[in-house]
Amino acid sequence: MRYDTLVEAAQWSGVEDPRLLAAIATTPRDRFVPPRYAARASQDEPIPIGHGQPTSQPSLIAQMIDALRLSATQTVLEIGTGYGYQTALLARLVRQVYSMERHADLAEHARANLASAGVSNAEVVVGDGTAGLPEHAPFDAVVVSATAPAVPAPLAEQLAEGGRLVMPIQKNLHEIVTLFGKRQGRLIQERLLTPARFVPLIGEHVDAPGTEPPER
Repeated sequence: MRYDTLVEAAQWSGVEDPRLLAAIATTPRDRFVPPRYAARASQDEPIPIGHGQPTSQPSLIAQMIDALRLSATQTVLEIGTGYGYQTALLARLVRQVYSMERHADLAEHARANLASAGVSNAEVVVGDGTAGLPEHAPFDAVVVSATAPAVPAPLAEQLAEGGRLVMPIQKNLHEIVTLFGKRQGRLIQERLLTPARFVPLIGEHVDAPGTEPPER
């Protein structure tokens, strides 16, 4: 299966990083969706994966990853593994990915999918994503694939100084994928990326904001 359509969709969304575009072109998305939807894997659309959740649209995933400006030596924390497609893209760009999924069955699917695709530098952990993984912190980048009114404080704390965090933030009835950076120990809003719709972030620390208002 070819993924030219997904590469073109990522480019249309503003992604120019050749490493990320190459990862999209070579990552077999059909292995990261339920088998009955494999024929749709080359289309830039969300796909149901169970628990009332879809995979994110590939062009949206690409925008979020692109904003992190990843390098090959970095370690990334991903919240919301799903079937592991975004995990696989991240793993092709960085040294190590730690991915958290609260549904054990989805985590098992993701592990199998990643192994099938030859991804060996990603670890999938079942747990409360809002708590992060302090034992592996600090992280050079964090990407959250669920929405909440603010970044949970543990995720802000576990982000390395100078690191970047991307997450959809819910404001009133709208969700905006937002890029944050950590400077002088504080999480600062840097840029609004795009409107989107995500499943709610669930966990102990959802109501514990870790963000600062944007600098003026």
